[in-house]
Amino acid sequence: MSSLERGVSKPRLAAHSCDHLVSIRPAVYSTGVIALGLNAYEANILAKVAANLRKGSQGVGTLSTRREVLYLEDVWAGYDGRPVLEGINLSVKERDFVGIIGPNGGGKTTLLRVMLGLIRPTRGRVRVLGQSTARGRRFVGYVPQQVDFDRDFPINVWDVALMGRLGRRGLLRRYTPQDRHAVTRALQQVEMLDAKDRPIGELSTGQRQRVYIARALATEPQILFLDEPTASVDSQVTTSIYELLQRLNEHVTILLVSHDMSVISSYVKTVGCLNRRLFYHESKEITPEMLEGAYHCPIDLIAHGVPHRVFAPHSEKEVKA
Repeated sequence: MSSLERGVSKPRLAAHSCDHLVSIRPAVYSTGVIALGLNAYEANILAKVAANLRKGSQGVGTLSTRREVLYLEDVWAGYDGRPVLEGINLSVKERDFVGIIGPNGGGKTTLLRVMLGLIRPTRGRVRVLGQSTARGRRFVGYVPQQVDFDRDFPINVWDVALMGRLGRRGLLRRYTPQDRHAVTRALQQVEMLDAKDRPIGELSTGQRQRVYIARALATEPQILFLDEPTASVDSQVTTSIYELLQRLNEHVTILLVSHDMSVISSYVKTVGCLNRRLFYHESKEITPEMLEGAYHCPIDLIAHGVPHRVFAPHSEKEVKA
């Protein structure tokens, strides 16, 4: 039985004057709980959640002493003269696990492309491990959104993962024992080595996503970018992928983008909300102001039929800073 099953309905976010509802798990709750109409049992549950988050935030706080691996300052970017990103400021530390959430069309994929050097900003500065994107992206592994492909194409798991070494070897050079070792290790990390000879088209969606992650890991990256890594997979596969990413995060900095806030907030260390502008506090806490800024509508938390807030207070001035 979950911690909120007895006497408390599952929390949800109601977006007033909007056509959408956004789900959120108790894992993102922070201190400063103001609970209206809750009984003693319910209030005690929320207090325990807050205490657990305080412990977690102490671990996140140690990241401030680690080196900076990604830095964006006043970055603007777009297409055909139309801005998609406006005034983006972001600093990511070594072995952080950042989740960027936001509505479709809010610029999440564009942000990844800017950091990969695939799109040149119209304004601002981007540094990857203290270098330009052209130099720094060789230290970055990238898992793009899943796309349709010909499942009858004759390529197996090993060959897909081996593609991750092309950036180091080039198209006309032979693969070396070092390349094969890197691919073996990558497939082991995602628990797909036993399937290395299977055609990629025979795999399930979740298994293919693990292989794509292995392809990115084969580059031996210091930073891993993922674009909607759990799109079109069921909840069980989603959980397994995020648990895999948590293990990888022990050695690799991870930044992923997603529109699924209900899951992402349970696994990442810090969260940002993006809709052209980025609302980011280097914290796991998702504030109402961040959500309102990203989704352009006021949002209240609903539990047991009674609106209440479980986030630390933030002023509008602080969010814009």
